[in-house]
Amino acid sequence: MAEPRTTPQQATPSAAAVPTDQPPNGRLARRRGLTLHETVLIAVLGVVFGFVYWAFVQLWAPLQLAMGPLADLAANVLAGAWIVVGPLATYIVRKPGVGILAETLAALVEVVFLTSPAGPLLLVVGLVQGVGAELPFALTRYRRFGWWVFVASGVSAALVTFAFNAVRFGWLGQDYAMLRLGVQVVSCVVLCGLAARLLGDALARTGALDAFAIGAARRG
Repeated sequence: MAEPRTTPQQATPSAAAVPTDQPPNGRLARRRGLTLHETVLIAVLGVVFGFVYWAFVQLWAPLQLAMGPLADLAANVLAGAWIVVGPLATYIVRKPGVGILAETLAALVEVVFLTSPAGPLLLVVGLVQGVGAELPFALTRYRRFGWWVFVASGVSAALVTFAFNAVRFGWLGQDYAMLRLGVQVVSCVVLCGLAARLLGDALARTGALDAFAIGAARRG
């Protein structure tokens, strides 16, 4: 009688054999990183709003003349107009750091291509503005985009940039420092926070942003 022929059992991979250097959720990891078309969008927004910001700089001197004795507050009146790309980019892409990156890129365009009189220091200003505008979205973990978050973005941007400029220009020692702060908060809420939401919604309605997070949210 012949001996029974047996085949060796194939070993099943154990948990220890699975490579541990792979992310537990690859899809989530990809979601958090910027895609190519998101990177291109942020670059386009940075360039476009770099020119938009430069245009508002040209309004600065005429506004000073129009404001008469309160001419020194003209920069605070326009403050929100120089921060709008931060919350706008965050609204569209909905990933960490997007608003900071877009705002800094806009400042870079002003420095390199438009020869801003502020010089390289404007890059630091753009970074500060981006941090201030993006902070409320970060606190919601980029999951809430109601009107109140955009209002909070404007207030946060106003407070952070005011604190930075108060040290830079010595505003705290002035008699109307609180008036200056109030004007800047209103400007940032209207021209930064609410304007970003309105611009984002207007662009989304055209279908141009369907490939981004804002488009997916609109589709439900």
